[in-house]
Amino acid sequence: MGSCFRRNDGVIFSCTRRKGAEMVSDRSWMRDREGLGLWEHRGKVAVVGWGQSHIDRRWDGVTMDRSCGGLTKEACLKAIADAGLSLDDIDGLITSAETRAEQTWAPRPYFDPPYDTEDGLTYASAEWIERELGFKNIQYRVSDAPYIGPMMGLAAQAVGDGRCETALVWYPMVNLAGRYGHNNPANNSEEAPGPSAFTLPWGYQSGAMFNNLVIFQQYCKKYGTSHDGLADLCLNLRRNGLMTPWSYYALHEPYQLTREDYLNGRVIEEPLVIYDCDRPVNTCAAFIFTTAERAKDLRQKPAYVLNHAQTNGRGRSTMSTLEEHQEAVASLARRMWEGSGLGPDDVDIFNPYDGYLTFTQQFLEGFQWHGVKLGEAHDFYADDIRVEGPHPFMSSGGNNGTGRTRACLFSDSLEQLRGTAGPRQVTTRADIALAGCNTPDSNGFIMLSKHPD
Repeated sequence: MGSCFRRNDGVIFSCTRRKGAEMVSDRSWMRDREGLGLWEHRGKVAVVGWGQSHIDRRWDGVTMDRSCGGLTKEACLKAIADAGLSLDDIDGLITSAETRAEQTWAPRPYFDPPYDTEDGLTYASAEWIERELGFKNIQYRVSDAPYIGPMMGLAAQAVGDGRCETALVWYPMVNLAGRYGHNNPANNSEEAPGPSAFTLPWGYQSGAMFNNLVIFQQYCKKYGTSHDGLADLCLNLRRNGLMTPWSYYALHEPYQLTREDYLNGRVIEEPLVIYDCDRPVNTCAAFIFTTAERAKDLRQKPAYVLNHAQTNGRGRSTMSTLEEHQEAVASLARRMWEGSGLGPDDVDIFNPYDGYLTFTQQFLEGFQWHGVKLGEAHDFYADDIRVEGPHPFMSSGGNNGTGRTRACLFSDSLEQLRGTAGPRQVTTRADIALAGCNTPDSNGFIMLSKHPD
């Protein structure tokens, strides 16, 4: 089956060869175990461009410049322009299969079938973008990369290994009406085949949300805290998101949540409330990776890649435990420190994943950012975590503050190092940033720096 990745909902998919594209089904590029030593390309690869498309709640199925393809073209062209490059400078194209995998059961409101392809509608492959934008010098194409966390690591590794010199990387989030609920055949089925018999009865995302809530309850019981301990994190994420001019909330719901709003939020699955969940949106972000040598002559200050690391651990059973999540993140952190040659005290900007706020504390404590140890996250949230304060945790606003882009974790890290984050710019040192995406036991992180060494 090749290299497999487990999404939030537990679905397994592999990266396989598509016509005209490279195959990334082996795991040789991944830094997914301890003992690999310093990353061989440390400081030799840089992120030099970023572009964010328009953001809406969902695609209306009619407006083509707001389809996945339209938003992808917008983000890619912005990223290329941000770096001061032209189409002819790009020789690598990398995107994720995730959005296509998530749309396999969604309704099709735009054309009467049959139609020959959804490429450019619900996903935008490397081949489609190459053709639509008129790239002439592409030598490396990946259309089936993993989700954005490990995909950023794949891009850094590809440039470091010389597969391409300048890679355009994009990650669309496609939201169609009915995507998460009644149109999912798995949710409509009267049967739960195979291993899903142990997970699907627990509901949405094959029980993944339920499992994370069990772990959160274990956490609260073990460390003497409660769901209320997430309120300060939620309010701060929304505040940072409202200071992000392109974010969903800044554009469409420009008001700050109150503590009362959060504590009385609509219950999704006890104790999870609506404000603990990132909101699905329709958007795309793109990034430019190139060599450190090439980056010297470009428009923006480079953000050098010091390391990337991934984990795809699974528990001993169909449901993970608190201890398994904690060890998965601790092991990932050890890999990051080993490969970068740095430690937690060196990281200034920290943007871990917040798809559900109920597991964000695992990253904070596992990486021990600002000295936070096991069981201390909720007390840390109650301290000054504003961007103006001494502990500017998740200066991006995260997915809860900007909408479920996932890319905001990486773009904010880039902006903070550049000093271009505007009102979100931290007042503390901003030399090293660490960002990553997905659940504590299945994710990918990347470390960026102002300096190559």
